[in-house]
Amino acid sequence: MDKRRVPEHRLKKEERDAKYAATAKEAADKATKERTEKEKVYLERAEKYFNEYQKHDQELIEAKRTAKKDGSIFVEPEAKVALVIRTKGIMKMKPTSKKILQLIRLRQINNGVFLKINKATLNMLKRCSPLVTLGYPSRKTISDLVYKRGFGKINGQRIPLTDNEIIEKELGQFGIVCIEDIIHEIATCGPHFKEVNRFLWPFKLSSRRGGTERKSQPYQQGGCWGNREDKINEFVQNML
Repeated sequence: MDKRRVPEHRLKKEERDAKYAATAKEAADKATKERTEKEKVYLERAEKYFNEYQKHDQELIEAKRTAKKDGSIFVEPEAKVALVIRTKGIMKMKPTSKKILQLIRLRQINNGVFLKINKATLNMLKRCSPLVTLGYPSRKTISDLVYKRGFGKINGQRIPLTDNEIIEKELGQFGIVCIEDIIHEIATCGPHFKEVNRFLWPFKLSSRRGGTERKSQPYQQGGCWGNREDKINEFVQNML
């Protein structure tokens, strides 16, 4: 078509549209390239953590074998992280216990949170022990909780962890850019455990299939509340 017969406003519109299309294509190509590079970083970190876990487990097995061979006793390192789950409601609850549950963010029954094990947290848990059950979660339990029930707290809202970009935006300043970083930080009780734990919304778990043990009795007497140690993993798997 002869350009001399095309209205000027149409020519300008076509030129503007072509410019916008080129800019949009450039932005899309750049985003695709950045996404590919980030996915490569995520895979590298996941592989790095997997190798680290494998090495740690193998060293533990070898230490046990050596101790058995030498006729000595091998004592495993003490757990650094506890998983605490609320098991009772607000009926006949003391004000101190209620305040402690608020501080550790256990506001509803079957809510769960991670806590760093130290003297302060142990003293708090002792004050509200008939209301919670706790134990030492395995890496698999931590991974299942984060992947299946993981939500982040962003501007006071409960946001599902469907994209690593959400994590990088909130925790990137601490070098945590993907969900595997979160799992590793919790499992190893890393230097940014506090920031990661604060970012994670308390886990909302389902009621136990087959019912719950007697809530008025401690776990050691066949009840529900108290320290289950590594048995917490079986308890949680029933609630996912």
